Amino acid sequence: MEDWLNILVRALGAITVMFIFTRILGKRQISQLTFFEYITGITIGDLAGFISTDIEANYLHGLSALMMWFIIPFTIEWWMMKQRRMRIVFEGKDRVLIQDGKILEDNLKKERITGDELLEQLRMKDVFDLTEVEYAVLETSGALSVLLKPEFRPLTPLHMQMKVPGERQPIEVIMDGEVLNEGLRLAGFTREWLFTELDKLGVTQANVFLAQVDAFGQLYVDVYDDTLEIPLPQALFLLYANLKKVQADLELFALATQNKVVSTMYGDCAQQMDDVVESFKTMIRT
Repeated sequence: MEDWLNILVRALGAITVMFIFTRILGKRQISQLTFFEYITGITIGDLAGFISTDIEANYLHGLSALMMWFIIPFTIEWWMMKQRRMRIVFEGKDRVLIQDGKILEDNLKKERITGDELLEQLRMKDVFDLTEVEYAVLETSGALSVLLKPEFRPLTPLHMQMKVPGERQPIEVIMDGEVLNEGLRLAGFTREWLFTELDKLGVTQANVFLAQVDAFGQLYVDVYDDTLEIPLPQALFLLYANLKKVQADLELFALATQNKVVSTMYGDCAQQMDDVVESFKTMIRT
């Protein structure tokens, strides 16, 4: 029984130390780890498991080994942040695989990448036609970055000379059924407003898993009961419909009047309203 208690204490100590070390060393996705970071993580995990279960080994010696495997990578990372040359030594350099639409076979050989693997990486980037690629580079993390030729790039509002208003990210106001006062403050609303909106939707706070307020003050709610249908926010769509109606009425007035001055005035107003409607399209999600 004492052995079990000893293992439990040693394991808790090792987990605590590992948690502290990993928090200090930072966080990356597994796919973004360099080779050195990868072997460091494996070694630290192996050492933690060893000192947790090997009750005959000296616990302090194991912690000392963990400490060294923390200090050395931490020092190297600090060094790499200061000197680019050290980053190249430990992380390597990116390598161009496709340039000006042409595959650089010599660089493929240097990275030991076959043509099939290159095409696979391109397909993972939703590129199935090699002729669409202008530039492709293999990053130090092993990911492939792809730049398409101008004629194959997605169309953006800038290409159409459209001005798109800035938009903030949605703000969580309820999480796991609990009201987030800080989120409400950032969104500029009160708890009374929130409960009023929930009453309109016919849901209770306890049944809400997640609630967000978007940039236009609309509330989106996801509830625990998946059989309950929650209508999506419609305020912007209703406003858009009303603006279209106003535009149509102005055009009708311009056609109905016999007074040329009044007809011109209504026509100008209808054109201005059309500009407003077109700019408003970028603010709603269709």
